[in-house]
Amino acid sequence: MALRSASAASRVDDDYQTLFQLAPVSLWLEDFSAVREHFGRLRAEGVTDLRAYLRANPDEVAHCSSLIRVIAVNHRTLELFRAADLADLVANLDTVFRDDMFDQHVEELGQLWDGGNRFASQTVNYTLEGERLDIRLDATVMPGHEATWDRVLLSIEDITRRMRTERELRHSEQYALGLFEHSPVSLWVEDFSAVKMLLDEVRAAGITDFRTFLNVHPDFVSRCMQEIRVLDVNRRTLQMFGAESKQILLSRLGDVFRDDMRIHFAEQLVDLWHEKLWQQREVINYALDGRSVDVFMQWSVFPGCEQDWDQVLVSLTDITARKKAEAYVEFLGKHDVLTKLYNRAYYEDELARLGRKGPWPVSVIAVDLNGLKTVNDQFGHGDGDALLRRTGEVLKKAVGEQFCVARIGGDEFMVLLPGRDERGAATVVEQIGKVVELNNQFYPGTALSFSIGYATCVQGERLSDTVKVADSRMYDAKRAHYEALDDRRRD
Repeated sequence: MALRSASAASRVDDDYQTLFQLAPVSLWLEDFSAVREHFGRLRAEGVTDLRAYLRANPDEVAHCSSLIRVIAVNHRTLELFRAADLADLVANLDTVFRDDMFDQHVEELGQLWDGGNRFASQTVNYTLEGERLDIRLDATVMPGHEATWDRVLLSIEDITRRMRTERELRHSEQYALGLFEHSPVSLWVEDFSAVKMLLDEVRAAGITDFRTFLNVHPDFVSRCMQEIRVLDVNRRTLQMFGAESKQILLSRLGDVFRDDMRIHFAEQLVDLWHEKLWQQREVINYALDGRSVDVFMQWSVFPGCEQDWDQVLVSLTDITARKKAEAYVEFLGKHDVLTKLYNRAYYEDELARLGRKGPWPVSVIAVDLNGLKTVNDQFGHGDGDALLRRTGEVLKKAVGEQFCVARIGGDEFMVLLPGRDERGAATVVEQIGKVVELNNQFYPGTALSFSIGYATCVQGERLSDTVKVADSRMYDAKRAHYEALDDRRRD
């Protein structure tokens, strides 16, 4: 009977040994009894916080490690650490346990110090060939050995691939976040799902002509604008719109998207109605300080979100400077730089247009600045330019912005008055005289003086002939002016 029991026990031991050796994870059987005895000496010396003690005395960590005796390891361990056998592994433990694992080893020892019979950690080991291994370690004092710690079973799970994937994922996320946050253009992540639901409701109601629907229901545009949910914006967005933080910007979106923006958004809705999920257009937004911001907008639904539009990327490039430059170039194409009045090219285009279409009658006023050559000769062109600028101010003020007032030559100006008869033209001439008088009171030095002639063209007459009549009358007035000036000099 005793022989059978001994034989059965032997078979059980053999089975456990086989399980140990063939386990798919790395297993270590170790003796921590010397570590336990050392802990007892440290307590006797007054050590109460082992973790703090070990960090203050890093050599003690190495000493504790040297007290651990490896009894056995399984085949998976030798394979994982590239060791030929147990002796090869034990002889090179300083290669396995090094560098990154200091803090974790302190924590493992601390868990045993605190009275536990197990410890766990996520740390780093190295193969005998120097390859880094990220591992998950679990250790348990085996039942019946709690008083001595002479049998501790450790399992090591190789999580290198998982950790590498996690690191790559974190790097990818940081890279994507960096691209978003540090982009030189304004980026917005928005949720348009509620807008899509509204469009689907309109479509379900049988509406086919969506543009006409918007014309009849302009409030629908405002409602859609209110349903857009902004999920995130980047730093450039805060700079562009003058916001101190994302919270401030998102709380004041009504100040950003307003006025002229509604017209552009209505066009965007029309494109969305026709399922254009990538759009670009020039629009106007507003900074929080009230200034308008011209932007080039690119709008795109995220891949995979085509059914719901719950993630949309919007990029806004500030083109305010470009638009101002374009406006200035356009202004220069139509205006005289010195006086800010229209130039001869614009005047001739307007004259041709009125000659074809009216409205009739059309009156023409020819204005000549008296004495410009004398001022240029006596005082220089700077003073002459000042007189020309004053002329522009006077004519704009007296005639108004709704009519064409143009400088067509050095000291020659023309005013076109569509829809005004001779009496209306005479009223404008009278107003010019009053403004000249006020201007001369405001500016010391050389007084402004104009020679003026005007004429009116009715339907059926040639407007070019009327211009000649106005010019002729202006030259008559100019001769009279200089004759009177000569008479005063003789007197």
